[in-house]
Amino acid sequence: MYAAYAAILISVYHRSNYLERSISNEGDYERHAFMERLTLMDNEDCYNQLRMGNDAFARLINILRGTGRLRNNAHSNVEEQVAKFLHIVGHNLKNRTMKFYFKRSSETISRHFHQVLRAIISLDDDCIGAIDGSHFRVKVSNDVVQRYQGRKYYPTQNVLATCSFDLKFTYVLPGWEGSASDSRILDNALVRDFDKLIVPQGNYW
Repeated sequence: MYAAYAAILISVYHRSNYLERSISNEGDYERHAFMERLTLMDNEDCYNQLRMGNDAFARLINILRGTGRLRNNAHSNVEEQVAKFLHIVGHNLKNRTMKFYFKRSSETISRHFHQVLRAIISLDDDCIGAIDGSHFRVKVSNDVVQRYQGRKYYPTQNVLATCSFDLKFTYVLPGWEGSASDSRILDNALVRDFDKLIVPQGNYW
């Protein structure tokens, strides 16, 4: 919890310093206002736009900036570069759409996209697979059906699973009701006494 808050504060500090130096015209104001809405909005809205929550976005920024994979430049900071990338891959957006939102040229958007892509790929050395929650339809008694009915119109279990790059399941945690969020299930998987999810030191999914 405290680490997440610290990551957000550090990200806001970098962004504030950058804003003081870089805002010079109307396009800059519109772009930075848009970035503020993206990164300072409530967690659900941030997830809907960037496909990750505020704390995850701040941590990703700190990893990419802290390891020197991405840097602020004279015209854009790391937050903006990563937000453009996440917007494109999360919503399958075209450059012409991104030009409207970020007030940047197609060349700049393309360059930033590939810079962030290379930075993300470079993290792959420590990545050991994929992790996600999947919903499976179930039949439950009427007295608990609401707990199992989340985003679907029918009751489900939200099953957390990890998979290696050779397509083998390495961890499966069934049983959670469909209304439970992926983050809640992951938090439980990391601390449970039985069938705990073990993350090797220095690795991630």
